Amino acid sequence: MTRFDAATGDERLKLFADAAAAHRARSGDVMTVDVDPDSDDTEGGEVPPWIQLAGTELILDCTDAELDRLKALLSEFPEFRIDELVSPEEAEGTNAVVTARSDANRVAGFVERAFREVYELDDEYRAWVTAI
Repeated sequence: MTRFDAATGDERLKLFADAAAAHRARSGDVMTVDVDPDSDDTEGGEVPPWIQLAGTELILDCTDAELDRLKALLSEFPEFRIDELVSPEEAEGTNAVVTARSDANRVAGFVERAFREVYELDDEYRAWVTAI
């Protein structure tokens, strides 16, 4: 991979697919996609949204409303399912672990839609792949 950020839908899909394929080819511990802080209009706190891929698992933190939107999105991805939900007492929200048994392109499509629909980011958000 030679580029690590993208700010349009098509560019982000390609970036996410390339990163997922590289992560799997390298048997990396985790692939992390972060939203550029300047693109974060979620008002969700100090840390912008992020999604991690660890093998066949996608990991993301959600508020209650975001978790409801995640569950709605998963209804369109039958090969993906929530495996674990953890809501620590000392933290607001829930950490969701989603099994994603699919190819890199399908994972990329899910990641893009999660940022747009679960976190409700606008069309022009910038994302960075910060770990592969």
